[in-house]
Amino acid sequence: MKKLIILALILPFIAFAQNVKGTFSPAEDFTYAFLYKAAPDGADYVSRGQLDLAGNFEIPLDSTVTPGIYKIVYAIPPEENNFDFIYDGKETIVFNFSYEKGLEFTESDENKLWNSYLKSMDVVNMTINNYYSKENSDKEGFNAIFKTLKDTQMGYEELANGKLVSTFIIANRPYIPEAYEDMSSYSVNLKTNYLKQIDFSNYLLQSSSFLVDRVTTYVFDIIKNPNNDLYKQHVDDVASEISDTDAIIKTSLLKIIWQRFVALENHDIANYITDTYLLALANKTENKVLAQTISSYKNTSIGTRAPDFEITINDAKSSLHQLNGAEHYLIVFWSSACGHCLTELPMVKELAAKNPTLKVVAFGLESDANDWTEEVKKYPDFTHVIGLGKWDNPIVKTYGVAATPMYFLLSSSKVIMAKPYAYEDLEAIIMEL
Repeated sequence: MKKLIILALILPFIAFAQNVKGTFSPAEDFTYAFLYKAAPDGADYVSRGQLDLAGNFEIPLDSTVTPGIYKIVYAIPPEENNFDFIYDGKETIVFNFSYEKGLEFTESDENKLWNSYLKSMDVVNMTINNYYSKENSDKEGFNAIFKTLKDTQMGYEELANGKLVSTFIIANRPYIPEAYEDMSSYSVNLKTNYLKQIDFSNYLLQSSSFLVDRVTTYVFDIIKNPNNDLYKQHVDDVASEISDTDAIIKTSLLKIIWQRFVALENHDIANYITDTYLLALANKTENKVLAQTISSYKNTSIGTRAPDFEITINDAKSSLHQLNGAEHYLIVFWSSACGHCLTELPMVKELAAKNPTLKVVAFGLESDANDWTEEVKKYPDFTHVIGLGKWDNPIVKTYGVAATPMYFLLSSSKVIMAKPYAYEDLEAIIMEL
């Protein structure tokens, strides 16, 4: 009898134990799977599983792992090598993953339903594209295609009823015309309604990659002939769809869009986002790091006059903007404690010697003046400035210096012309002056 009682107490825990299990292939390309619980403002580490020789891992999920959106990180950098999944607190999650074939869930009704839905919608959307690509005006064919689209959407919404995945399927609800539309009208209406079904205040959506994918697609992909006016309109559309009461997610999404424009070296739109939305949002959410980052970028955008700073020449106070006599100026942020800087500075010296119209302003990031005082003696033709406090120096922050050496090439009027990342890039630019 005692054995039966003990067994009865243990069985519920065995029956309802959940796990995340996966198989990565090829196994030799992976070592660990890291599990995080996602949130609108980041992700919290939960556990990790080491892969065996066959690429399998398993992570037990106890009662502290609550329903929500989770991430598996499988390589570095983590922000590029991860995927989301839904956990309802009841299901065991089992999947296969490879770079070639992507992600496939073999257990988990929530995640299998979402993947099935996406594949089904892709098939219908392909049919719509084929219909319009043939410049078809067959209204019966049009009605049949969009009836299929509507039936597919409604069918999956019914299947998802009561599940967490329902949030995503409803948010992805497509535009469905009520009557025949030619390709031009359909394209306009598709774009107009692209963000309308999304509840940006929904916690699950905020925690997932869904919102990021949706808004970046809207800003960058639903656009035929991109120009800055259209980009601004798309950014405005995204911003207007997100309430100011959802300041954290609004800040996060606009930051991601800003980063994309920075990567594209589109300074005008990046700074438009800063001026119109992002700086105010960063201040509202007390995100000082973001405020400093976007301000520094704006201060040092190509085409902007470089921020001024004090320079002492022969015991007389001057400033960057007061320097004259050169066609170009090169600001080098460096440090006497930076080995890479000590390697590149002699190369900069040689480069400047070959270009007499170029003057070098060397700004040293230093904790004290001792080593800097000795090192600058090697570069008598440079204009030297010491920035005590190193990374905390206000000029260093204004210029957004995150590593040394860092280069800024200026015109004679101190307008920023280029920000070469490496010495090789600097050399190529200087040789073309």
